Amino acid sequence: MSHKPLAPETLRVVAQRFKILSEPARLEVLNMLRKGPLNVSELIEATGLNQANLSKHLQILHAGGFVMRRRDGLFVIYEVADHSVFTLCDLMCGQLKRHATAQVKQLRMVR
Repeated sequence: MSHKPLAPETLRVVAQRFKILSEPARLEVLNMLRKGPLNVSELIEATGLNQANLSKHLQILHAGGFVMRRRDGLFVIYEVADHSVFTLCDLMCGQLKRHATAQVKQLRMVR
């Protein structure tokens, strides 16, 4: 992995990608799609989002290249476009777990 500084334009693009992922509802949608493709009705049921809100988030995820969609008869099916997004999520979850473990150890020392 390169350690040279990133160009300002690259940083702007990376920040935009992170901005798309900064919404918990979008992460929930991606998490549901991690199991496999789902149609809008299935996503509504799985996430508890209303159709308008879900549609807004799906549009943002699609425009950002995180999900693909295809029509299957009356249904629009969504699926993850690039599963590497879950590598990023797994890295963050691992970091959160390490941080929480360190905090627990510090709190135990206080006793």
